Amino acid sequence: MKAFHPDTHCGTASSEDVAQKLAALSHPARLQILRRLGGGRSCCCKEVVEHLDLAQSTVSQHLKILVEAGLVRYAPERQRSRYQINEAALAEVSASVAALVESCCAVDGADC
Repeated sequence: MKAFHPDTHCGTASSEDVAQKLAALSHPARLQILRRLGGGRSCCCKEVVEHLDLAQSTVSQHLKILVEAGLVRYAPERQRSRYQINEAALAEVSASVAALVESCCAVDGADC
């Protein structure tokens, strides 16, 4: 069986990049924010705050973490800022986790 190397396995992202994204996903509030931004919606922070039981400053901090991890795109728009899910980055995390699970659960002799 071929050894799993998360930095090159099946063309997935580097371990550091995936770990940063998973860390950003590890907070329940950030998962709620992503759900709110789902469906291709572009929202300002205030619109997200209206649907969560969190202070505006807290939502802003969580959005900043999601933007820094590359999971959310930020676009300044006059006096507001718009946020939107980076679908490609989320798909890349999903593929990396799937490759990891596959390699950990692979039957001897099975490769990617």
